[in-house]
Order: sequence, then C-alpha cells, then structure tokens
Amino acid sequence: MPRSSDRTRALVRAGAFGLAGFLPVLVLAWLVRAEAPAVLDADQATVAAALEATRDLPALQTGLVVWQEVTQPRWVVLAGGLLCLWVWRRRGLGGRALWAFGTLVASWGLSVLAKEAVGRLRPQVDDAITAAPGFSFPSGHAMAAATGAVTLTLLVWPLLGPRARVAVPAVAATLALVTAAHRVMLGVHFPSDVVAGALLGATFAGASYLGYVGWTSTARIPEPEVR
Repeated sequence: MPRSSDRTRALVRAGAFGLAGFLPVLVLAWLVRAEAPAVLDADQATVAAALEATRDLPALQTGLVVWQEVTQPRWVVLAGGLLCLWVWRRRGLGGRALWAFGTLVASWGLSVLAKEAVGRLRPQVDDAITAAPGFSFPSGHAMAAATGAVTLTLLVWPLLGPRARVAVPAVAATLALVTAAHRVMLGVHFPSDVVAGALLGATFAGASYLGYVGWTSTARIPEPEVR
C-alpha cells in the first residue's frame, strides 16, 4: 500500500496540475463575465466566419448535427461506462475502471456547475443551423470529449501495445478536437467556450489520474506482456 507521504505527494501533484490548468480557465471566465472587447470581438468574428462557411455545405451541416447528437455528454459517459465495465469484468482492473467512470461523471457535473456560475448566453445568430439549450461557457461537449479522451486513454493504457500507444491517443485527441470545433461551426458556442471546455476537461482528468495513481495501490498494476 502507498505510504502516507506518498499519498500526500500524489495529492500535491494532482493539486498543482489542476491549478495550472484551471487558472487559464478562470481568467478566461473572468474576461467573458467582464465582456472584454478583445475576447468578444474575436468570438463573434470567428462564429460568423464559421457559420458562413458551414451554410454553403449542406452535407457538412447534416454531419455536424449528427455529431452533435452522438457526442452529447450523457452518451460520452455511457460509452465510457461500458468500456469501464469491460475493463473491469474482462481484465480485472476494477479500481482503475471505477476511477475512470467516477472521473467521467464528476466532470459532467463540473461542467454543469461551471455553466451556471458563468451564465454566458449562447451566440445570437440569424438563420441558425441548429439550437442548443442552456448556457454557453464552457462547452459541455468539448469538456466531455476532452475528459473522455484523456480518461479512457489512461484507462486502457496498461493493455496497449507499442503501436496502440501511438494510435489510441492520436485518435482520441482527433475526436476531441473535432467535437470542440463542430460547436463553433454550428454556431452554438463561441471559440472561448470550447477552449475553456477542452482545457478544463483535460485538466480535470489529468489531475484526477495523478491523485489516483498515488493514492491507491490498485493503480500500480503489472502491465501485460506484449507479444
């Protein structure tokens, strides 16, 4: 079992990592709440340009709307939960699976609280491609995708061979970036919303993992031999 000093150091590392990632989000949230002209102007201009390009491509619009539905945070949590269940039942990594699922659920709750705290309205655009309920900052889709990408990659990391350890993070990062970008392309989020969501999700997942690996010995499992 980890010693008390090991656990303390793990929590300190997790806290330092979390603080380093959360501070930029807090600064961005303050700028949004203060309606800083530089941020607002850049946000509005980017949304307008993205929508202009998207409206000329009906097939792209359809694909983005479909992507919006399949990457809803609740589906990300559900899909992640099924992977966690498989890792637990088939690979015997119960502690790691519980950590991953708990991180996904907690991140979802954090995004809801953050939206309520900032209370930013969504972009107001004419002839909107689609509509989305609730507040805008941070993007729940972007946060869920970033949390899922980091958490689920770390969940299966001990089970991956050398090639998969390149492919899996690359695919996960690509999916997270596409999910973040499509929110702006649909005009339902400002760029600052998706940047904050992605950064907050990745930071939360990373800090959670740093705390987990130092706090519980179940994280220190032998990695399978790759043949």
